[in-house]
Order: sequence, then structure tokens, then C-alpha cells
Amino acid sequence: MATGPDSPCPYRGTTPPRDECVLRDLLQKRAETHPDAPFIRTVDGGKISYAEFARQVRNAAAALQRLGVKQGDTVTVWLPNGTDMLRVWFAINWLGAVYVPINTAYRGGVLQHVLENAGSHLLVSCADLTPRLPGLQLGALRTLVEFGDGGVSLPDVERHDASVLLQAGEPADPERPIEPWDPQCIIFTSGTTGPSKGVLSSYAQLWGTSGSRSFYMLDGSDCALVFGPLFHIAGTVPVYAMLQHGGSIALAEFVTNRFWDDVRATNATFTILLGVMCDFLWKLPPSPEDRSHPLRKVMMIPRPDNAQAFADRFGLRFWTMYNMTELNVPLMSEPNPATPGACGRVRSGTELRIVDAFDREVEPGATGELVVRCDSPWRLNSGYFRNPEATAAAWRNGWFHTGDAMRRDEHGNYFFVDRMKDAIRRRGENISSFEVEVEILAHPAVRECAVVGVRAASEDEVLAVVSTVPGTSLDPAELLDFLRPRLAHFMLPRYVRVLEELPRTPTQKVEKYRLRDMGVTPDTWDREASGIKVQRDRIKLS
Repeated sequence: MATGPDSPCPYRGTTPPRDECVLRDLLQKRAETHPDAPFIRTVDGGKISYAEFARQVRNAAAALQRLGVKQGDTVTVWLPNGTDMLRVWFAINWLGAVYVPINTAYRGGVLQHVLENAGSHLLVSCADLTPRLPGLQLGALRTLVEFGDGGVSLPDVERHDASVLLQAGEPADPERPIEPWDPQCIIFTSGTTGPSKGVLSSYAQLWGTSGSRSFYMLDGSDCALVFGPLFHIAGTVPVYAMLQHGGSIALAEFVTNRFWDDVRATNATFTILLGVMCDFLWKLPPSPEDRSHPLRKVMMIPRPDNAQAFADRFGLRFWTMYNMTELNVPLMSEPNPATPGACGRVRSGTELRIVDAFDREVEPGATGELVVRCDSPWRLNSGYFRNPEATAAAWRNGWFHTGDAMRRDEHGNYFFVDRMKDAIRRRGENISSFEVEVEILAHPAVRECAVVGVRAASEDEVLAVVSTVPGTSLDPAELLDFLRPRLAHFMLPRYVRVLEELPRTPTQKVEKYRLRDMGVTPDTWDREASGIKVQRDRIKLS
């Protein structure tokens, strides 16, 4: 029976049992209790049962074990969404190793940083991505398992074709049982004043994020249509939620004109719609088929102003929530929340405060930083991997500091106000201004640079404000061409403004707030107005 966010927190003060939260135990239990039930559905009507998927996972785990992967090792996975990505993820956790997915858009310095930070000896990738590796410092990497052949040769790295993952075999059991507090994954989230950080998450945290108290609207009859990439928490959580509930998942690419066809093809009953997805679907021409589909539950993040009209038109219920990779859904709404702008109420078992710069609680209704803690161990992140300074800063005074500005009304509704840090959020992606600035500063004509987010329509866009080296000039379109091979598509600036000097404080820090407040000025170059399009790479496995 589904529970709500206000229900008492189970296992308060302790951890959930292994068979409720550890991936290996959960998958094994599902394969035994209802082996023929589908776990994965495909848009072409295919199905993979729990028992069959568990068999495939054991084969892949045995292959990884033969390649030297042991319990506790990190294994980096650089693949697009698909059954292969799922199989590799589950095989890593089956061994008690730590799953480290990375963004398929990464390249250049950002890619090098996450590979070095992960410290993995083994990387699983594909031929569309591996050509980005030559010339980078690859850290501890010694083995590459590749889907296809990208034709690259990496010094001191042994390559294996991914067919090894399909060979029959049974892996040896881990040396000790996999525990709820063991690390399950490291997901890289964007840096703000420095490089991206790897969030270390336990099985107990993922249980708290995706279980019956957070996604209380789901049960074993549901199929979750997953659009979020599996290297993000947005893709990881719904997969784990359906594993916990005993339901099924379907992976698809969000394409507005194909959305309802994919819903019907997979018999999807639930999905998460991020950012402008709701707006894209709302603008489709009304049709007699608008309610002729199985979708009945939608998580909208954030809640759009026309959320109720959207739900009425398409015949479904909706929820909204607040989360980040480091948390466990501390805020969740009731069905069809009516308060505009609210992102939910606090869940039981979680304690929230809104504080000033000195961690003092602000008055009700005032804006401050949201800080979080739980009444049970391991329900939040376990720190930033190999980054004790960032861990200590985020966890100061015994609370996790989100870096997000919030306020709360008298009814207990929380409202997201702004990001207190310099991260920019665009199309569901967090962008580190620091990482974009590093690549822009590599251009020989750029003397200094500041990157900020500016509002355009319903989301942030990237504005780069630069000054040039004396005696040089800068063509914004040429700068964009320079950045294309160095940055992920979503990190590329839409706007470029050239100034003689960047505004600075008396201590010579760039006053980003002034640039942000000025926004898009008449002298700002806009790539969209110039007819320049930026699209993500299309990466598919055969």
C-alpha cells in the first residue's frame, strides 16, 4: 500500500535491510518472486523480464570480475541511455563495486577532470565517445571496454570489445555482504567556484530518494518512462524507484511530437517532466486523442503555472518536488498542488532550516539558504569523492548546505528563490561557470572572462562577458567555433558581450552580480539571432 510523505519514517535511527535497498539483493528478490514480470520495456514493444535481466547482469558482472573489478572499486561508465547502460550499471553494483557514470557531452578539460577524480582502473564506453580520449591525462585508467571500435589507441590502456559482457558466466560472490551504507554510485554534479564534484551516495540514500515515502504515488503496476540521462540523478532515481516497487521502466528520448506515441507503446503510467517539457507538450494542437493514453501520474519540476490545466487536458494527476544529487527528496507535494511556485512540503524524517550567511535561522517568510539533515544515518550524501575540503564546507555545523535560496510560507510550503552559487541551469543541466570560463580563457584573444546565467523565456541562458588582449579583437562567432570541441553543447554560451574591462570590487574580484543584473544589453551578441544553432551529439548503440 502506498504511503505519503507525511507518514512515519520507517527504520528511524537505523538503516533499511539489505533486501529493501541494496541493488543486488533487490534485483535477486524480484527475479525470484516474479521472474516473468517485465522490468524493461522498449518503444518497439519489446520486454525484458526480471529473471532474464538478472541473468544478463550476472554475465556482465562475471566479465567485469575477470577484468579485475573487485568489491569497493570504482568503475566509470560513459555510455548513452539504453539497455547496455543499465546492464553495466547493475553488473558493477552486483559485484559491490561503485558505479561512476559520466556525462556523454563531456570533453576536454572537464572530461579529464572527472576521469582523474573517479580514479577508476576500468572504463566502459562506446565508439562515438572514445575518440575524445586521446591527448587527455587518464589517471588510473588501465582497461577500456568499448561498444564498437572508435579506432583509438591509448597508451598503457588495454582494450576489450564489449562482447565480453555477453559471455555466459557466474560471478563469485563479494568478499562480504554489500551493506546499505556502502557506496552505490558517484554522480558528478556541476562545480560552482571550482571543478565538478563527485557526489558519493550510499544504497541507503538512494533508497530514501526513490522509495515508497518519496515516490509514494507509485506501485508495482506502474511503468516509468525515463527521459533523464542515467548519468544524472534524474535518470537514476526513477529506475531505482521501479526496482524498489517491482514495476517496470522504459527508456526514451524526449521528442515532443513522439511523446504520446512512446507513452502508448510502452504502456507508461508515470514520467518526470523537467523544465520546458510541459510547455512543449501543452503547445501541441489539441486532439481527441489527448486523453487516449495510459499516463496517469506526472512529476513536474518545476510546477508550471498552467499545471492544473495541463492535468485536466491530458487526464492525469501531477506532483512537484525539490531534490538535488546530494539529497533524498526533502520536499514533496500532495497530488495536484494548488499553490503557484511551491516545490513541496518537508517529508517526515527530514529536518530543514532556512538560514543566513552565518547559519542563523531567518524569520518566517524571509529568504535564506536551505540546509538539510535527517533523523537516520546514510540518508543523505556521503560527501564529495576525494574532495574533503568541499565536503567539510557543505556539511559545516552538522547540516548539509544546498547553496539554494528558499523561503517558506505560513502553510509549510517551500519556494525556490534562486541559486546562491554561480551554477547555471539550462535544459535540465547544471553548468559550472568556472568550467566554461576556463575554456574561454584558453582563447588567445581573451584576457579575462566572467560567465553568468541570464533569464530568457522560462530558463537560464549562458552569457559570457569577456575583455580582449590589448591589440586584438574577438569575433563572437569565431569564439563559439573555438569552444565547440572543448565544451558540452549545453555549456556553449548563447550570449557574448565584449567589454574593455570587467567590473571589479576594491579587492579585484569580478562583480558577477552586476553583469547578471545588466543581463542582455544592446551590445550583446546573440547566436540564435545570428542564426547559429547548437545541437547535442546523436549517440546511439547498434
